[in-house]
Amino acid sequence: MQKRQILSTRPPAAARGAPAAGRAPVFDACQVGVVLRAVLLVQLLLGVAAMFGTDSFEGWLAQLALLTGGALPATLAWLLAACAARPVLARLAEPLQYAAGALLGALAGLGACALLAPVLDGAAPWLASTASGALIATLLVAVLALRARARLPAATTARLTELQARIRPHFLFNTLNSAIALVRDEPARAEALLEDLSDLFRQALVEQGEAVTLDEEVELARKYLAIEQVRFGERMRVQWQLDARAGNALVPPLLLQPLVENAVRHGVEPDEQGLAKLRISTALRGSQVRIGITNTLPRRAAGTPAPAGHGIAQANVRERLRLLHDIECDFRASAHKGLYHVRITLPLRA
Repeated sequence: MQKRQILSTRPPAAARGAPAAGRAPVFDACQVGVVLRAVLLVQLLLGVAAMFGTDSFEGWLAQLALLTGGALPATLAWLLAACAARPVLARLAEPLQYAAGALLGALAGLGACALLAPVLDGAAPWLASTASGALIATLLVAVLALRARARLPAATTARLTELQARIRPHFLFNTLNSAIALVRDEPARAEALLEDLSDLFRQALVEQGEAVTLDEEVELARKYLAIEQVRFGERMRVQWQLDARAGNALVPPLLLQPLVENAVRHGVEPDEQGLAKLRISTALRGSQVRIGITNTLPRRAAGTPAPAGHGIAQANVRERLRLLHDIECDFRASAHKGLYHVRITLPLRA
């Protein structure tokens, strides 16, 4: 057994010795959802601008097609440049990041004007294109910055919710009672149980970033299930099907534990006469990681409805996944033939 400092709430040595995180970028242009929204926003602005040059629908379409021929490549170039420069932008102060985004937008505007110059009847509007590019880029940066700031309250709410779930009196009392029952006959198991409980509390209290690896989340879920296994014994069978290639995927902190806890509370705990089963799986499929949590539903008398949960944990997980991976992730939960399935799909980001 590991020797641990009594009543210590400090993080592990690796976490204490880790350097402080650098300044976060104000905006992130590296996500597919961001690219789609940026292109749609620019197209919307072009559609409005094209209305000023014609009174007919056919003329509007022709004008929009002309503007799109220059603006679309320029928008994609801005997004690629902003994504490639993300590590550099993260080291700049916030006003300088806005300025860098506007500067890249001005250059993109010049590029768009250069593309359209050969087909324009009059003189190319170099100054107007530069100013328009800078203005649209500043608008995009502002929108992306607001979205990035939206992660903070969600993460704070998630931390409070999971901390409260972890220190629920009945969970704490059940764990301590299990340790007391083991301490005389199986002191090694009692010590391991208390170590897992200590790790769970430490994980809830240690300051974390906006993302951790899937491997870290799996390890935390293992500790939680090890505690509950002592209480339920043969009533709960846990099966792990883990793909090592998926372990580097980035997920929000405290993602798996509340979902596994839901499976125990609604699938294992109420089933006093049956044998509850719980399966946690991860798999890499192309560039996507799939996470599955499946539990058996308790047997009930005919006509007896299953108690409905509040759905707080699932809503919390779904929202944090959306903030981290945007439209690249998917969360689904459903019951089918006596089993409850939770399926998560997200991109692999090493």
